[in-house]
Amino acid sequence: MKNNNNNTGERIAVLTSHFTHSTSMASEKEAALATIPPDSDSPTIFDKIINKEIPSTVVYEDDKVLAFRDINPQAPVHILVIPKVRDGLTGISKAEERHFDILGRLLYTAKLVAKQEGLAEGYRVVINDGPQGCQSVYHIHVHVIGGRQLNWPPG
Repeated sequence: MKNNNNNTGERIAVLTSHFTHSTSMASEKEAALATIPPDSDSPTIFDKIINKEIPSTVVYEDDKVLAFRDINPQAPVHILVIPKVRDGLTGISKAEERHFDILGRLLYTAKLVAKQEGLAEGYRVVINDGPQGCQSVYHIHVHVIGGRQLNWPPG
């Protein structure tokens, strides 16, 4: 496992810069490869969104999850669904039996958001995991992507 030598502020600055300037999937890949996975529950940019320290366009919220529009959408509809409490769940590979309920809540919320966004013709639900999975924020999150014909394989 890589050692986390970056402090949280530096990681958030890199990710904020990435989110505000990224324009391609290559940039997504670069951000994922440049991000050092944390060894703990270090705060992420998503924690700042949950705490309303960073603005977002919220499309759904309840006591367990928050769903908001991705600021670098890869399709006409691109929503991120995140748990409000991470509980060590930085990625799907870190899931334990105690995360069973929140994982189900994330997927069910993805379905609710897709319906709310008018994606009756179909959509994709994606969970990136680790650097090679193109994960750049280590706070588990579900992408709900749709509003156009998606291609396979995804890349």
